[in-house]
Order: sequence, then structure tokens, then C-alpha cells
Amino acid sequence: MRGYDRINTILPDELLLEIFRHVDSKPNRDTCALVCKRWLSLERLSRETIRIGASASPDNLVRLLSRCFVNIRCVFVDERLSISLPVHYVKRRRVRRPTPSTTSSLQESDQSVSGDNGMGTSCLSDSGMAAVGDGFVKLEKLSLIWCSSVTDVGLRSFAAKCKSLKSLDLQGCYIGDEGLAAVGEYCNRLEDLNLRFCEGLTDIGLVQLALGCGRTLKSLGLAACVKVTDVSLEAVGSHCRSLETLSLDSDVINNKGMLALAKGCRLLKVLKLQCVNITDEALEAVGLFCLSLELLALYSFQKFTDRSLYAIGNGCKRLKNLTLSDCYLLSNKSLDYVAAGCPELMHIEVNGCHSIGTDGLMSIGKFCTRLSELALLYCQKIESNALSEIGEGCKFLQALHLVDCLGIGDDSICSIAKGCKYLKTLHIRRCYEVGNKGIIAVGQNCKFLTDLSIRFCDRVGDEALIAIGQGCSLHILNVSGCHQIGDAGIIAIARGCPQLTSLDVSVLQHLGDRAMMELGEGCPLLKDVVISHCRKITDVGLGYLARKCTLLESCHMVYCPGITSAGVATVVTSCTRIKKVLVEKFKVSSRTKRRAGSIINYLCVEL
Repeated sequence: MRGYDRINTILPDELLLEIFRHVDSKPNRDTCALVCKRWLSLERLSRETIRIGASASPDNLVRLLSRCFVNIRCVFVDERLSISLPVHYVKRRRVRRPTPSTTSSLQESDQSVSGDNGMGTSCLSDSGMAAVGDGFVKLEKLSLIWCSSVTDVGLRSFAAKCKSLKSLDLQGCYIGDEGLAAVGEYCNRLEDLNLRFCEGLTDIGLVQLALGCGRTLKSLGLAACVKVTDVSLEAVGSHCRSLETLSLDSDVINNKGMLALAKGCRLLKVLKLQCVNITDEALEAVGLFCLSLELLALYSFQKFTDRSLYAIGNGCKRLKNLTLSDCYLLSNKSLDYVAAGCPELMHIEVNGCHSIGTDGLMSIGKFCTRLSELALLYCQKIESNALSEIGEGCKFLQALHLVDCLGIGDDSICSIAKGCKYLKTLHIRRCYEVGNKGIIAVGQNCKFLTDLSIRFCDRVGDEALIAIGQGCSLHILNVSGCHQIGDAGIIAIARGCPQLTSLDVSVLQHLGDRAMMELGEGCPLLKDVVISHCRKITDVGLGYLARKCTLLESCHMVYCPGITSAGVATVVTSCTRIKKVLVEKFKVSSRTKRRAGSIINYLCVEL
């Protein structure tokens, strides 16, 4: 019945609050808040997370938000994000002629927006930190990313008020030992701590934190803290017995600290290391004591050998995720040891380990039957038949990433296609021996494939994409730089993949308007399109695509000589959800700039 409220008179507050908590999208939440005053009030009560960027005055914004949203548990402040008042809003306020009675208040308002030097108020300060502590009494998680104006004073005042804090991210903040010691003193429930790029810290602060939060701390991240030495890791090993996750990037940590941590933190599950001074001795201790380890990532290690991976394979039977990046002294034996000793492995990434080749991969295929994701990057010793054992043994493989593996060709891809029928993601970049034969096999056998990226593979042409269009229902396709692909291949995708949401066809010299029209007809769900460096696409094809694909959110179209300012204007006017357009500046008319200047990104071509 018109005029009758069928919701507010029936649903109690508790049920509406629960409904609002299940609305994940911020725009949808904002829409709910506009329905009526009751919904506005309840929606504010239901919010538990807010994000703040480098606004005109983040300190004042914190105070305002704390009054509006009283049940906030997570606060994210990231000063890399630029969220400021619109320029036209500030100008309108300034052009009004003030009366003598309002001159002083208007000047104060202008200063709060612009700051003394235009930059001073764009950073969260110690005053803002105090406001966070005062306003968000239920706070459990605080993330401060590159908040350079926060000092020990602000961190101490915050810590003293937020004793229920469980997670603290101080990445890039210039805090020192005194502030960290205050966190250890007051925040006795802290479980997660990120101190990456906190260059002012020394062992004093971290030791004090370990003494205060050692009983509850489960996750710790350290990077580029040049004054943090083995002393800190020894304290963590002694007091943080419940530690489960450690991410460490350091040039000063040695075996002594890692040995102490491995012996003391035997519940460790996740270990990410980039420490140039650690050798086999430390990693052997990890394999001996950290028997619950599930994820191991080793980056740029040049002082340890196959001995380390032998210890890991012999002791860490629960290992599921292994990343080896730029570990030059490792050979095929390392993969042999881990594959044979860790049958639960599900994710393996080998990046730039130049001594690892075909034999190591055969061991993975033989023993790691649960493998779901394999990434091989810059592995020059992998031969054409390297993936045959993977195809035979890893039946549940869902994702394969290949980058600059020059030896891998069609035979390997055919083996994967025929054996790994549950494959969902296939990314291949600059593997020049991969051609139509391998991709056709994928289209014929991998019916669950939704994400296909074949970048700069010169031998892949239309015949391969026709097979993909007939056999797979893709959501994401990237064929950038595959010069043999033209209209026929993309048309097959348009007709066979109606669920396509993301498409990159950049640098396809033979692609024209006909393919764009077919995409408009067959792929109405497209959100992201990249057609840069496509010389045969004109305003006609682009306009047809824009009018049909009304959900389009981003479009990159630089170096397309057939696209003019009229085509750019068509995209902006037809696609009401468009958020980003990348184009040359001279192709944007004054009218388009006035209408959609905030979403247009320019390529610097003014010479």
C-alpha cells in the first residue's frame, strides 16, 4: 500500500543492525543511511571499520568520525591516499564576503582547511593519535601507514587509552623506542605487530615490547630497521613463545638471532626471510625445531645451500607453501628434498634460482600430488618436457604462472592441459616457444579456466583463441603483445565468453572495430578494457563498445591514432560507472575535461 512503511514498523533495531553488518560495500551502506533518520542512526552504530587518507585535516576528521561511529573496532590511516575537500568547495567558501562579526571564524576555518603552509595539516599528528584513543574506545586494530608526524608522545598517549588493542601496523612511521615500549606496557593483548620501515627503532624498544606483549604476540614484521640486531630476536625467542608469523628483512641479523628464535618460537607457522647474513646453520635450526611450519619464503639468500632445504624437508612435514627467490646456490636437490619430505605442499614458487631445472620439477610432480599453484619465473634451465611429470602427478593444479621460461614450449602446456583438468588460472609471459598447439589443448581440456594471460607470446594466434572461446568461459583475458591475434580470435572470445569482465588486447596491430563491436554485443559485463597501441581501432568501434558495455569502469587507450576526442567523449558520456580513462592529453576536449576531469589520467606526450 502506498505510503505504508513495511519495514520500520515491523523490523526491530537488532535485526536491522545485523543486516547492515552484512553489507560489505561502502556505497551500499551510504545508500542505506540515506533512507531515513532511523536507518542513518542504526547504520552508524553498525559500522566497525573506517579508512582515513591524507585529508585536509585528519586530526579533526578523527574527532568527527569518533562522534558519528561509536562502535568502530578497526581504523586504517594511510597518508599515501589523497582524500581532500574539493577545490571548488574551498573557493566558494572564500569568495563569500564576510561580515565583521564572522571574519575571525572564517579565517580559522580557512586555516583548518589549507594549513599554514598548505601541507602542515595533511598529516595525522600526536593530537590526532590522542583523539583516536579518546574517541574509539572499542578499538582492536589500528593501521598507520607512513604517518610521518606521529611521534613517541602520540603513540604513548594512544596506547595508554586503547588497552584492548590486538593489531598495530606502524609501517613507515618515525616512532622510537619510547613509543614502542609504551605499547608493550599498556597493550597486553597485542597479537599482530608490523614495524616495517620504522627506522628509528633499536633493540631497546623491541626488547621492552617483547617483555610486555610476549605472552600474546603471534605475528611480527620487521624490515629496514637497521638498528635492530640479534639482541631483539633473542628477546622474541625468549618471551614470545606463541609467535606464529615472522616476516624479517634485515642486513644486520645473523645466525645467532635466528637460532634463538627458532628454538624459542616452536609454534611458528609462517616464516618470510630476506637476510643476507643467514646461513645453513640457522635454517637447519628452523627445520629441527619449527615442526609446525606451513609457509616458508626465502628471498635473495646467497649464503645457504641444499643443506638448508634438506633440513626443512626432513622436519617440516606440514609445509604447504614454499617460495624460493634469487637463491643462487640451490640446485635440483633442494626441490627433491622438499617434495619428498613435504607431501602437503600446495603452492610452490621458484623465482630466479638459476641452478634449478627440469629434474627438480619432476620430483614435484612425483611427490606433491596436492599441488594447486605453481609459479616458475626466470628459470632458464627448465626444458620443454619439464612439466610432463607435473601434468601426470598434480591432477588438482588450479593455477600455473610462467615468466621468461624460454625452454618451455607446447609439449609442456599440452601435458598440463591433458593432466590438470581443474586448471582455473594460466599466466604465460615471454615464453616464446609456446604457440597455438599448447593453447588449443588448454581450450579443449581445461573447461574450468576463467583467467588466461598470454603476454608477448609471438606464436599464439587466432586459432588458439578460437579454441579457448569454444571450450572455456573466461572472466579475464590478457593477450597483450601477441601480434598474430586479430579480429577472428577476439570475436571467438566475444561469442564464447559472455562472463568476461577484464580484457587487455594492447599492442595488437591487426585488431579492428569489428572485434570491438562483437565484444559490445557478447560481453556486456566488461569492466576493464585496455586497447592501447591498437592502430586499427577507431571511434566507431570504441563508441559501440562503450554504449553496449555500460558497466565499464576503466579504459586505457593511449597511442591509438584512430581514436579522437570524440571517442573519448563517448566513453565518458556512455559509461556512467567509469572511474579511470588513460589517454593522451591532446585528445581530451575542454567539455570532456569539465565533465570528467577527475577520472582522466594523462600520458605525458607533450613534447
